[in-house]
Amino acid sequence: MPSIVSVASGKGGVGKSMVVSNLGLLLARKGHRVILVDMDIGGANLHILFGIFHPPATLTDFLTNTLKNLNEIAHPIPGLSSLKLIPGTGETLITANLQHAKKKRLIRHLQKLDADIILVDVGAGTSYHALDFFLLADYFLAVATPDPTSVLDLYRFIKLAAIRKVLTAFLARDPVAEALLDKDFHSVTAVLEAVGQTSESGVAIAQQALTGFQPALILNRMTPKSRINTLHLQHLLKQYVGTDLSVLGNIPEDIHVQQSILKYLPVVELAPSSPAAMALNQLAENLLEMMSRTPGALGQMKEPRKIPA
Repeated sequence: MPSIVSVASGKGGVGKSMVVSNLGLLLARKGHRVILVDMDIGGANLHILFGIFHPPATLTDFLTNTLKNLNEIAHPIPGLSSLKLIPGTGETLITANLQHAKKKRLIRHLQKLDADIILVDVGAGTSYHALDFFLLADYFLAVATPDPTSVLDLYRFIKLAAIRKVLTAFLARDPVAEALLDKDFHSVTAVLEAVGQTSESGVAIAQQALTGFQPALILNRMTPKSRINTLHLQHLLKQYVGTDLSVLGNIPEDIHVQQSILKYLPVVELAPSSPAAMALNQLAENLLEMMSRTPGALGQMKEPRKIPA
């Protein structure tokens, strides 16, 4: 079974898809079979970053049952057979109102993809789709810029993801779920208190649901003058969400990134010695190290194959 890494952000325009495309390429070059999945419903653009303007098949074909197997939509990236891409879908009626059964089927098939690592590019915002696609993973990455609104939106996203994770731990017709669905919560603590009022045994289930939910932060477009209080953000998340937030790495502001987007190439390929490319290389190493610490995950995979340069 592949290791799934979801990459999300509290708002759009922070460089999330850029991070996914470059990390995917770097992980594939290190010998892992990697599939990138664009789950940014209505705003899919990951394929464009690789210069693929008209993919022959997308997630829409799977959601409409035109194609039954998700592996059929995984397009190899030219020049690197170990890297594939599943292009996302546009904003259609079927995706804007994605039925729960179709979403569960999509998640189930994602977990069966023929790969070592799956990188899921999650849409920005806090819709149920974005939260559920973020939470399907084994590892959680969150991208933000030093912009205060980006940090605030990221805090809101992670808080709601944690609350959503607790709520979905209960069956739809469970008395606890019925008691929680019509309420608005501002913290995970409030959720746990509400659960305890309905079922004492339910508190343990809710706490177990949050086990392993420890998002890692990627800070993009950092400059020498950037001011981002990660310690304050970590404190807020620990206090109100009950989860730890580690910093996986920083990506500096770099003109080569914009140039790479205009040329439809990952920056690690266009300008491998640029500051951003060097930072992304370190990010890939940090991600693999983080994954190797988890029992039963990437650390117990067979030795990755060497891919010729």
